[in-house]
Amino acid sequence: MLEFLQTLIAFIVALGLLIFVHEYGHFWVARRCGVRVLKFSIGFGKPLFSWHDRRGTEFCVAALPLGGFVKMLGEAGSDVGSDEIKESFAHKSVYQRFAIVSAGPLINLVFAIFLYWVLFVSGVTALAPFVGDVKPDSMAQSAGFQPLDEIIAVNDQPVESWDDVTMVLVALIGEDSTFTFKVVPEGGSQPVERKVKVSQWMTGSEKVHPMELLGMAPYFPKVPAILGELVPGKAAVTQGLQTGDQVVAVNGVTIETWDEWVMLIRQNPGTQMQVGVLRDGQTLGMSITPEPFTQQDGSVVGQIGAHLQAGLAEFPDFMVREQQYGPIAAIGKALTHAWSRIHLTITSIGKMVTGKISVENLSGPITIAKIAGDSAQYGMESFFNFLAYLSISLGVLNLLPIPVLDGGHLMYYLAEMIKGSPVSEKAQAFGNSVGLTLLIMFMGLAFYNDFMGL
Repeated sequence: MLEFLQTLIAFIVALGLLIFVHEYGHFWVARRCGVRVLKFSIGFGKPLFSWHDRRGTEFCVAALPLGGFVKMLGEAGSDVGSDEIKESFAHKSVYQRFAIVSAGPLINLVFAIFLYWVLFVSGVTALAPFVGDVKPDSMAQSAGFQPLDEIIAVNDQPVESWDDVTMVLVALIGEDSTFTFKVVPEGGSQPVERKVKVSQWMTGSEKVHPMELLGMAPYFPKVPAILGELVPGKAAVTQGLQTGDQVVAVNGVTIETWDEWVMLIRQNPGTQMQVGVLRDGQTLGMSITPEPFTQQDGSVVGQIGAHLQAGLAEFPDFMVREQQYGPIAAIGKALTHAWSRIHLTITSIGKMVTGKISVENLSGPITIAKIAGDSAQYGMESFFNFLAYLSISLGVLNLLPIPVLDGGHLMYYLAEMIKGSPVSEKAQAFGNSVGLTLLIMFMGLAFYNDFMGL
């Protein structure tokens, strides 16, 4: 219940804040252009509460927090008297209307840059890209990757963290290419190249981490299998395990790390295992049967409801990098960081249209809520990163030239600038019908993907 409330609150805060920023962009520019704003709403449906400012604008928060709107004098559904024309949106120049409509999505992009700036000024923690395990017969092994290789560039793009490496690789989805990694081997000082040739990179496997597809994993410290928090009512508690127990053997085989213990639990749903446990200096023998758990893809794994003891999985100092910049230097870093995500979003939409990325990757509010809750649980740095990327997605999607979206209105205004007169109402009505149909289809697919994900 507590986890659900955290997810719900994080979702409302994230979406509500981004909707407010978006609509405030429209509102602020409209006021500067002399347009009378009749209503500023966060959410749809019946207002939960509302108030008016001294200029007569009604501000309200409505019951359905999945969007918002700014209603201006002169828009469809509002009457304009002869003495009100100067405050009418419809009677402003096409350049002013263009500025008002574009302000919403553009302020989302600016807001994302601001969030990244805040993160880089306050300091972010990054995990240096040191390679861990390399799978036998994998692309990574064929390329010569070794444990503790430090990746310093991918396709001549310098990287400082695993996040940087992932961003470069994800941006290449659907490509036929040869990836060139520059790495510094363990104990070395000079970089060497490792080349990996790929075809239709990540197509159909977009939800798999790119490093896993290559056959290698980021380095993680090997930690002993010492139990921390146990979930009440689950197998670990009901079958006799205790917090602080160290698992040292399973079915006579020595267990040295937490990962080995987790793998055996997952591989043996419903199967009794003889487990050796070190408790208070003495080794005890007991039988443990993992409970079957059906995953999203239909496969069944075992689980016992036990967490690793806190504080054990710590990285060596040389693998943890603190990235902190002064207020001026952080501007450039935030711009670069935001642009890489904007570019990724744009290219991903293009690849989805051309079929290089499956439409199964479209996500709706349920997925957004889950990610919001997870990122809030991991701390403000993670939540700010999620919020910034969601703001970029909202900005880019609203700029798409689809009627009923901001980008569709901008498309009409561009046509008006070129031809010297507004697009006919009949053409706009037809375009809006097509745009609304497309939007409903995309939203339906996003909801479907969300429910399938559950």
